[in-house]
Amino acid sequence: MIVIGAGIIGSAVAWELAAAGARVRVLDMRAPAGGATQASAAMLAPYIEGHGSEALSAVGQRSLQAYDGFIERLASEAGRRPLYDRRGTLEVARDEAHGRRLRASAEALATEGVETTWLEGPSLHAAEPLLGPGAVGALLVPCHGFVGGTDLTEALLIAATARGAVIEDHVRATRVRAGSNGRLVVETTRGAMTADRVVLAGGSWSGQVAVDGADPVPVHPVRGQLLHLAWPEQPLARIVWGADCYLVPWPGGEVLVGATVEDVGFDERATVAGVTGLIEAACALVPRLGDAAFTSVRVGLRPGGIDDLPIVGPSAALPGLIYATAHYRNGVLLAPLTAQLVRGLVMDEPADPALAHLSPARAGAL
Repeated sequence: MIVIGAGIIGSAVAWELAAAGARVRVLDMRAPAGGATQASAAMLAPYIEGHGSEALSAVGQRSLQAYDGFIERLASEAGRRPLYDRRGTLEVARDEAHGRRLRASAEALATEGVETTWLEGPSLHAAEPLLGPGAVGALLVPCHGFVGGTDLTEALLIAATARGAVIEDHVRATRVRAGSNGRLVVETTRGAMTADRVVLAGGSWSGQVAVDGADPVPVHPVRGQLLHLAWPEQPLARIVWGADCYLVPWPGGEVLVGATVEDVGFDERATVAGVTGLIEAACALVPRLGDAAFTSVRVGLRPGGIDDLPIVGPSAALPGLIYATAHYRNGVLLAPLTAQLVRGLVMDEPADPALAHLSPARAGAL
């Protein structure tokens, strides 16, 4: 097996396949977690990200439900436990129209058996005293949370390596083609490599890997800038999510503020406009953040696809190739499910119903 990409998706796939007994080789054009993963706040919030997309909400919910077991199994195999926090999210409305949408969302989630609480007035400020006076209400979803994205990726690769996987960084895959005896050939900057199966999990760079007989996979980079603020006073109780930014309480008195959504191609610069826009949005939600120290800004390119859903499934053009890309803002959330789906395809397990929603066929001649 060759897995192209060592971000959160490629790393999760590599570990799952190695644990299932496959011989795995992982190739990445950078160091592991050097793409979108490095600038991810790694939130696990399908009932926010899935607003307006029933399919995305469904696969996100399923992956979230797998997370406890995923982390426990990984901690056992890697010998280290990534940061993992499930204290919930508080999605804040700052006008009545947003509040009505959130109350409608709460009613819809209640019919699905999802625990939520609508907060306003004294109950809202008791739940999060640091909110500014412009908050008219908020939806609390206790099952949400976040994980340390880079920590998680490193642990996945440690566990995969312990299972025999080989990780090669700073090697770029340029083409996948048919070889002899039903094998595939991956052409790289270090020469050609062969494998029975190949998983294309290259994130925003997936479309730069030519696949014989197939269209380029329609993935485009969407820049996200993420701020680190140092704030030694009382921490936020949980993730606070507003219309223009989110705030993630991080260990050690830090707060992550994210994230911009910018269609600027492969431009990984941090910008004045991006940083100031996030600071203004953060201070509108929590005014006392104006006293925080600015620590750093990280930039990542999220792999956007043709819609809100990732592209996961076998290639119709090149047998043996499996796509696992275009996860956009939800790579960390969907990593456990994606790894499970790819393992099922490689190990010829019964077809998972989720694959029908994620099929590469909806994205062209892949």
